[in-house]
Amino acid sequence: MAEDDRKGSSEWRDFFWNPRTHELLGRTAASWGQYHGIRARLRESVWLGIITDFYNPFDSSSQRMMIRPKGNQLEITFSTSDTESWDGFIHNLNSFLSPYNDSYQVQTNDECTPDEYFIQEDSGEVRNNPKRSCQFNRTMLEECSGVLDRFYGYDKGQPCILIKLNRVIGMLPGKDRQSPYVTCAAKVCKPVCLEDSDKIGPLAYYPPNGTFNLMYYPYYGKKAQVNYTQPLVAVKFLNASLNTDINVECKFNFTNPIILTAFFSVRISKTTRTICLALQ
Repeated sequence: MAEDDRKGSSEWRDFFWNPRTHELLGRTAASWGQYHGIRARLRESVWLGIITDFYNPFDSSSQRMMIRPKGNQLEITFSTSDTESWDGFIHNLNSFLSPYNDSYQVQTNDECTPDEYFIQEDSGEVRNNPKRSCQFNRTMLEECSGVLDRFYGYDKGQPCILIKLNRVIGMLPGKDRQSPYVTCAAKVCKPVCLEDSDKIGPLAYYPPNGTFNLMYYPYYGKKAQVNYTQPLVAVKFLNASLNTDINVECKFNFTNPIILTAFFSVRISKTTRTICLALQ
């Protein structure tokens, strides 16, 4: 029994380190190098797969349009004659637009060439950080800026709605030097919404034509582009019909095959105008 124990102990020592073959745990140095090389490549492949899955800049889940002001459960109800009913929306819009004040934009961002992508490439392994950003001045929203009309039309029953697109790193949404744009219209749904096109009335867009200028793209990320200001489009209802539901559909038109759409309905009475927002 003692001889067997000594034999087993000797075999274990030789397995852990064999001085004759220079093997550690049954492998030579070259064998261990190959093993760790294969393992590292496999780990890198798995990690790259995870990165590709979760950080694809054109993943449809990251592309969303958002609407301001925020209401309770995306429903905005107010009376034109009751200032308290829409005062909260005015504060919400003012707070949201404060980073867009012209004075702040002039201090922090650049006046860029419109209708051209603002490309800021890195030089080899040298990062071109921090990257600069283009000015989006609040006054570009004109009647919906809160500067020309501090109540954003809510006191007159002509409310402004602000639309922005989620930040998507690296996206180039234009085509043939054409900027992407937003269009809103009565939602087409049979048979309920057929008459809505006659009820929605004229709409005004700011900036003109509801464009997101190319100079605000591409976006390089929060760490690289700390002062980036997202472009906005404002939609103003000028003369919507009263006492009826109006289903509205806004679309973001760009080169990506995914169509971004925001839906909301408007109900307006003589003294009360209700906007129900439902994003999809």
